Amino acid sequence: MGRVSRRTFALAALATLAAAPDASAAPRHRRVSSEMRGVWMATVGNRDWPSRPGLTAAQQHAELVGHLDVAVRDRLNAVMFQVRPTADALWPSPYEPWSEYLTGTQGQGPGWNPLRTAVEEAHARGLELHAWFNPYRVALHTDPTRLVPSHPARRHPDWVVPYGGKLYYNPGLPEVRAFVQEAMLDAVRKYPVDAVHFDDYFYPYPVAGETFDDDEAYARHGGGFPDRAAWRRDNIDRLVREMAARIKRTRPGTRFGISPFGVWRNAATDPLGSDTTAGVQTYDDLHADTRTWVRENWIDYVVPQIYWNIGFAAADYAKLLPWWAEVARGSGTRLYVGEALYKAGDPAQPAAWQDPAELSRHLTLAKKYPQARGHVFFAANDVATDRIGAMARVVADHYRQPARPPR
Repeated sequence: MGRVSRRTFALAALATLAAAPDASAAPRHRRVSSEMRGVWMATVGNRDWPSRPGLTAAQQHAELVGHLDVAVRDRLNAVMFQVRPTADALWPSPYEPWSEYLTGTQGQGPGWNPLRTAVEEAHARGLELHAWFNPYRVALHTDPTRLVPSHPARRHPDWVVPYGGKLYYNPGLPEVRAFVQEAMLDAVRKYPVDAVHFDDYFYPYPVAGETFDDDEAYARHGGGFPDRAAWRRDNIDRLVREMAARIKRTRPGTRFGISPFGVWRNAATDPLGSDTTAGVQTYDDLHADTRTWVRENWIDYVVPQIYWNIGFAAADYAKLLPWWAEVARGSGTRLYVGEALYKAGDPAQPAAWQDPAELSRHLTLAKKYPQARGHVFFAANDVATDRIGAMARVVADHYRQPARPPR
């Protein structure tokens, strides 16, 4: 988790956007295009922001603005800001405590309102702000006594399932589904966010030798389903459908997007699946039927995390991109592509990721598929530090002119 770069790009970046060419002199092909150019800003574990817990409000604000200015510098147009990383909040919420990633102490206020400020500062720079929520993760440990005493998970211990060294809310309980929706919609009611954004965590990723213990919930609520997996998928489908409807009622015009793991199902499992041999399939392992969400227009946009290089045997970017384009074809769901900028220059990654041009090739390939309406990069620290210049290459090759986010 690298510290946030302290370089300031505000004046240069804002000047670049403000200095629009004279309309009479500009060639007609210079019209501003429309495509998603997003970046995720993760707060869980202080991954991107703030660089560490316990900074002053002024220091936190400066780091936040620094990330937004870097986004403007690189002619990005949207920030997916993680505001509920672990059943907590980056705004004053009546439902859940202040996040420990702000002050180091869960429930302790940071002395300012990060979500409100992020919306204001992003909009002032022409950036969209998508509020990123994790629906069911409660803690990155399994000790409920480490949660603040007023935490809903301590007041309702029957809601919580320990699994894989973490605590999760049980998606199979209707009261949990209702609560997490209320907790997230509180932010939508209070702040003019441009979208609600979910990541890839629904039922947790499988952990070898462990069982997610939802026996009691299944016994109570699983009647009428052919098996537990079908019931679990229905629980997640209900969350998605209900959340979509409630967002539109709460703040019309606010979109709803989800960023799933990049493989729905392998073709060997399902003829509708992708030509992959991935070890995780969202339909079977996370009980997230991401293909149906797109085809049925339950969500406004999807950002599959196609976090592999072109030619990667088990999950080839060049095979997954057309698969997702075909899924999105004819639907009302916009397709943006999640890009693994964090892998560029990481010595632990395959040789392709040591080439600064790998990501640029992804964007070049995506231009062949009209359903692909843009890209989102993981994550903000990697955009700022740009370890081997992969992001700079993307900007030089593809982002020479500003673009509006699709609406």
